[in-house]
Amino acid sequence: MKLRSSGWFGRTGKDGLIYRAWMKNQGTPSHFFEGKPVIGICNTWSELTPCNGHFRELAQCVKNGIYEAGGFPVEFPVMSLGETLIKPTAMLFRNLASMDVEESIRANPIDGVVLLCGCDKTTPSLVMGACSVNIPTLVISGGPMLTGKFRGKNIGTSDVWRFSEDNRAGKMSQEELYAAEAAMCRSDGHCAVMGTASSMACMIESLGLSLPENAAIPAADARRKTLAHLSGNRIVEMVKEDLKLSDILSKQAFENAIVANAAVGGSTNFVIHLLAIAGRIGVDLTIDDFDRLSKNIPLIANLQPSGKYFMEDLYYAGGLPAVMKELKSLLHNDCITVNGKTVAENYEHSENYNDEVISSVENPFNPVAGFVVLKGNLCENGAVLKPSAATPHLTQHTGKAVVFENIEDLKRRIDDPELDVDENSVLVLKNVGPKGYPGMPEVGNIGMPKKLLDKGVTDMVRISDGRMSGTGFGTVVLHVSPEAAAGGTFAVVEDGDMIILDVAKRILQLDIPDEEINRRKQNWKPSHKEEKRGYVQLYQQHVEQAHLGADFDFLKGASGSKVVRDSH
Repeated sequence: MKLRSSGWFGRTGKDGLIYRAWMKNQGTPSHFFEGKPVIGICNTWSELTPCNGHFRELAQCVKNGIYEAGGFPVEFPVMSLGETLIKPTAMLFRNLASMDVEESIRANPIDGVVLLCGCDKTTPSLVMGACSVNIPTLVISGGPMLTGKFRGKNIGTSDVWRFSEDNRAGKMSQEELYAAEAAMCRSDGHCAVMGTASSMACMIESLGLSLPENAAIPAADARRKTLAHLSGNRIVEMVKEDLKLSDILSKQAFENAIVANAAVGGSTNFVIHLLAIAGRIGVDLTIDDFDRLSKNIPLIANLQPSGKYFMEDLYYAGGLPAVMKELKSLLHNDCITVNGKTVAENYEHSENYNDEVISSVENPFNPVAGFVVLKGNLCENGAVLKPSAATPHLTQHTGKAVVFENIEDLKRRIDDPELDVDENSVLVLKNVGPKGYPGMPEVGNIGMPKKLLDKGVTDMVRISDGRMSGTGFGTVVLHVSPEAAAGGTFAVVEDGDMIILDVAKRILQLDIPDEEINRRKQNWKPSHKEEKRGYVQLYQQHVEQAHLGADFDFLKGASGSKVVRDSH
């Protein structure tokens, strides 16, 4: 077969000399340039991305597998998005990282690529970029960290929110918080719960972009390294078979991912990232598909934050293959995956070893799962809510709006004892959407006002145009579209307005006359800051709304793998 890399290394004369000679300064022998598939290892290792801190070692395992299969591995770095450290929010840079990935792959002599993903945004950004090039691609997730242990209890990152509220309520001291943080993140890997990172890993496996069991093997488990080695073996064969992303990512594969994500109680961030990936590969996926496909899917994985257990437990119970086997009547089982086998072939021999962690569809851990896509005058293009994380009695609720115009306004007033709020109020946070913040941060699960915490209130309806961490929970409406900065109805909500939430009927409504809404819109002026230079200006000018995946309008579709100009 003619390898893409031969356009570099297969040349004679000056051009071939330039390409090969400089590679040889790394000790590469001549025969490596003679028909061996060149496999890029796209690495998001960074000491500023703690979740991916073990990727140097993981990359070496991939290299070993590539060498063994007769390939030529070349590791390269791309922008790494560390959720816990990067400001103002990692989501602001997801599209930038995807551009880095796309151009790095296209511009270089790469026949196939392995994507090393872990922390939340590293997975969608790498997959988005790779989709825009569309060469043989295989994904390896970094794996979850081991379950935290604190004072005789299992803990994970979902406990951050519980500990924070306990601290604000005076039930947990700062010294106790210090002790908890030392016990929470006790190994390599990303969050130990079904947060966004784990949801992305499950997304990858259910789409068919990784080898089976990728989603749940703990980062500290030696079997993660074995999977990396085997992935190195397989990507070489994928190049020989010319098995590309477009061969795997069919509409049916996306539907499988939505069903699986519902069944494991995945993050609401799954919606915005899967929509962006679909836009890059050219699959017609809409926000309404998430409601339609997850509507009758029960929650069968008993994992925090919607349940009790942790990703480590999921792996020991049989991993995602065991979950998908339970879902077989609901899946497109003939979809092809990166190992050349179908979805059904990949879970055929899997077993469920713990029915407390993985239940059956017939007798689920929780009959309520998936996402609800709400519509109404408050979110003309949609908003999302995760019912398994919500308080049941609040899913049909009418209350007065308590409005915060931006994140600074929220921080300034949320604990004010004079704040006019009670447990029946609806907290509304504006201007934290894609354009307004900018970057759509994970601030949607607004902390309870202190005066309500002191009364023992632990949940209330909260609405924003932002996102929520996959580790979070509560009756939280997210991704309101159009966002406040775009001038939709959400922009003109005022204190005291009555808001109707009816999850069963998929309604989110501002209960005031249309004439009043139109009057307010005519008088509305944007309050968010418009940046004047650099990437953030580009972002605000070109980012699409949440219901479209918050990708850049000019990145929809793909440019393919062909290099436009040849410099030599």
